Amino acid sequence: MIRPVTAGDAAELAALLTENRDYLAPWDPIRDESYYTEDGQRQIITDLLRAGTSIPYAIVQDREIVGRINLNNIVRGPFLSASLGYWVAESAAGRGLASAAVAAVVEKAFGEHGLHRVEAGTLTHNVRSQRVLERNGFTRFGLAPRYLRIAGRWQDHYLFQRLNEPDRR
Repeated sequence: MIRPVTAGDAAELAALLTENRDYLAPWDPIRDESYYTEDGQRQIITDLLRAGTSIPYAIVQDREIVGRINLNNIVRGPFLSASLGYWVAESAAGRGLASAAVAAVVEKAFGEHGLHRVEAGTLTHNVRSQRVLERNGFTRFGLAPRYLRIAGRWQDHYLFQRLNEPDRR
């Protein structure tokens, strides 16, 4: 279902992103053309792994990558938190893959990585992504005005969180 991303995944990710460019555009920042190339993806993966503050995973179905899910902005110390980001290809949407990937990454975040809190933001009109988070025990805790520059403009996001406390979410 999920596995760590490696630099060897760059070509497959570049092809998948190119194929899904229009589908993902309303939910993504405007990207430089290099983002959609094998070299661009290899550099992004290498930079993420080198920085040590993000953990990228591939969402896999039938041995093919169908999306990505990341723990980003990992902060240790008393905060022990990370933010979550994910996407799936149009051909894989609506099959529960995003929900299963979020469940798997949250399990790793709280278990293997020892985090206390995972946060995610969604565009206010991205109801499908909000449902994915809610199905995984995330609760909405705020609205962030003009939070991220998506599709070329600053857009509001709902903020969600899940705590590593079985009786409190």
